[in-house]
Amino acid sequence: MAKRPLPEIPSDAVLKRSTELDALDAILPLDRRDQLAEILTDDDVETLKHLASQGMGDNTLRALASDLAYLEAWAAAAIGTPLPWPAPESLLLKFIAHHLWDPIRRQTDPAHGMPAELAEHLKTRGWLRTDGPHAPATVRRRLTSWSILTRWRGLTGSFGAPSLKSALRFAVRATGRPRQRKSKKAVTGDILAKLLATCATDRPVDIRDRALLLLAFASGGRRRSEVAGLRVEDLIDEDPVPTDPKVPDSPKLACLSIHLGRTKTTDIEDDATVLLIGRPVVALKAWLATAGIEAGPVFRKVDQWGNLSRRALTPQSVNLVLKARAAQAGLDATAYSAHGLRAGYLTEAANRGIPLPEAMQQSQHKSLTQAASYYNNSERMLGRAARLVV
Repeated sequence: MAKRPLPEIPSDAVLKRSTELDALDAILPLDRRDQLAEILTDDDVETLKHLASQGMGDNTLRALASDLAYLEAWAAAAIGTPLPWPAPESLLLKFIAHHLWDPIRRQTDPAHGMPAELAEHLKTRGWLRTDGPHAPATVRRRLTSWSILTRWRGLTGSFGAPSLKSALRFAVRATGRPRQRKSKKAVTGDILAKLLATCATDRPVDIRDRALLLLAFASGGRRRSEVAGLRVEDLIDEDPVPTDPKVPDSPKLACLSIHLGRTKTTDIEDDATVLLIGRPVVALKAWLATAGIEAGPVFRKVDQWGNLSRRALTPQSVNLVLKARAAQAGLDATAYSAHGLRAGYLTEAANRGIPLPEAMQQSQHKSLTQAASYYNNSERMLGRAARLVV
């Protein structure tokens, strides 16, 4: 547990930080604001406000705030002080040792991993939700957030130290936890058809969800934050295009371009643009016409009486839409998430023989390795290497 008790935080200081966090009410979850005010320092709050003023994406800032709060809670309990800046290499190694450990060794060595008292302390205060070692991806993300926040404070940390890289590599190997996909199953073309079949009526919510699913998939598997953040002003009508690019006189299809703005892998200055052609365009325009939306958020909440909200759907709501449609289609909703649309787009592109660079133009993947993994899996399923004995 803590080496020494932390000094009591005056209630007026907590109230002051809570008031300052209200300035970030569009980003930080309302139900956690008081909790964040109690654990974050004044410097932490100033850093978050500075990042917001610099135009950092809402999702990124929300994740940084959450990770920073956990790091502060862990440091307070583990070393008895607020998080030091920059963090010494020994503290980074302690963080890895507390969160990535070998469950088998823990059975014979109770001192291995996070001390039981420390774990219980964090659990009772709602900061720790797992009994075993953390997922490697979670630890890596928190270390990355720690590094980003260190740099934004104008400091240099030890995050690139060889000892840290080695400790992280060996610790991940020791946990024995396989990497979890964001969506257990990809939403490929056949799955998409089943989801769309549940949106067959002319109810506003069905028209909205049909447009949402088609746009999210056909525009390259857009992330849920990108779908939620889409505005009418981002949509630009283009000249109709031929159904068959090789036959200029073939029937024409509606076409529009989507300006993505800031995304997880692009900045505003990149002017990232993807195309939407054919049926998704028709579905999208049907939704805008039905809802009477001429400006602002494209996808909005529709209540049970068909009334439209002025506010955009949240990224979480986009995820819930997909899961609800999966359940209505008789699928296992726990196996699908909004990220399955992104994985499904590339998987479907691979199945149809579309060249990887062409698919990446639409999906806006920056990592060739990550995008190629979907192609490799598809080719292995269709290839001969696994069919030597059948």
